[in-house]
Amino acid sequence: MVGTHTWRVRTLRLYLPLAFFLLLTLFPFYWMLVTSLKPNEELYNLRNNPLLVYHPTLAHYVGVLLQTNFLRWTVNTLLVAVVTSVLSLVLGAMAAYPLARTRFPGAALVAVGIAATYLVPQTLLFIPMADIINALGLSNSLLSLVVTYPTFLIPFCAWLLMGYFKSIPRELEEAARIDGASRFQAMVRVVLPLAVPGLLSAFIFAFTLSQNEFLYALIFLTKSEIRTVPVGAIAELIRGDVFFWGQLMAAAVLGSVPVAVIYSFFVEYYVAGLTAGAVKG
Repeated sequence: MVGTHTWRVRTLRLYLPLAFFLLLTLFPFYWMLVTSLKPNEELYNLRNNPLLVYHPTLAHYVGVLLQTNFLRWTVNTLLVAVVTSVLSLVLGAMAAYPLARTRFPGAALVAVGIAATYLVPQTLLFIPMADIINALGLSNSLLSLVVTYPTFLIPFCAWLLMGYFKSIPRELEEAARIDGASRFQAMVRVVLPLAVPGLLSAFIFAFTLSQNEFLYALIFLTKSEIRTVPVGAIAELIRGDVFFWGQLMAAAVLGSVPVAVIYSFFVEYYVAGLTAGAVKG
């Protein structure tokens, strides 16, 4: 009886709330997938149950892959996301390490300034950014995104890594310094290997942010062949007041695959990095 009562209490307090939030989280993805598999005559038939697919088809996926530049958009998106994420991770780690390990006047102010920089809305920055990009002659070039994305990715990576670097005991670095290592060598050979979960979590976050970024890509890229997935799908699958919902959802499903693959491979490091940063930050 005690075991049954405990199971019921655990179900009411834990499993049911978890099931509710899991359903709430996964429902948009289910709706996206279902919509992408429906033929047009079924998609616009309001008499059918919108949660079910009666005659599944891959026509929308074929249309996205063959009738648009989706594959080129995907390559552009991955290229920009990888380059900007790596660049932001390196520079973010270089900014986070001294703020987490050294004491100097104004360190707290600099840390707050980095966090505040990340919080500045992009809608306030795109006009001066556009002026800079035009002055550099980088319009309609993927380099425009490589230049602008680190402006919000570096502060984010630095803020996240500061908390993780603080979770690594200083005694390990001090032991390396006693053995003759310089501070840079101690960072590279001691701190960074131990900070791999934090580095991976920062990289995944930066990759996700850069892949999903819309405003800068919309402003700086106007040619179809150099667009990224978010901008290309919206620009070419919404024509006037006509929404090609099937192909839009197919593009959304295909566009989410790279991030889902990365999360699935590095989820343990990702959670470890977030946990350590949250506890020690």
